[in-house]
Amino acid sequence: MRSVRQLEDQVDEVAVTVEKHSSPQARFDDDDYPAYTMGRAAEMLGTTPAFLRAIGEARLITPLRSEGGHRRYSRYQLRIAARARELVDGGTPVDAACRIVILEDQLEEALRMNEQLRDSTSRSPSQAPPQPKADA
Repeated sequence: MRSVRQLEDQVDEVAVTVEKHSSPQARFDDDDYPAYTMGRAAEMLGTTPAFLRAIGEARLITPLRSEGGHRRYSRYQLRIAARARELVDGGTPVDAACRIVILEDQLEEALRMNEQLRDSTSRSPSQAPPQPKADA
């Protein structure tokens, strides 16, 4: 289950996504643009709309809604849904598959943050903060 902070971040991302789509060309390059209807997304994944609704109910992905209220999916969301489908096809229950995908995503983010921290601490000694001196 996603935390409140993650949901707030997702809302912020949606606002940024909407702003980025002011030009038609930007939509072609944006993985977050909600370009696919539920039927088309299900077709691309080789699954059913019910599967997409199930992973939405499990809060793995939250599709945007068109002006008419129809679900719209981005390429990024379809990649996440495809990973969940792989797990479900292998016999994992939908709820468990969604949890696994969320944990994989969290692990990837933690590894990325660790790498950034490692990079920032491996800079030259002149860029590192001064170390306290030991008493003699």
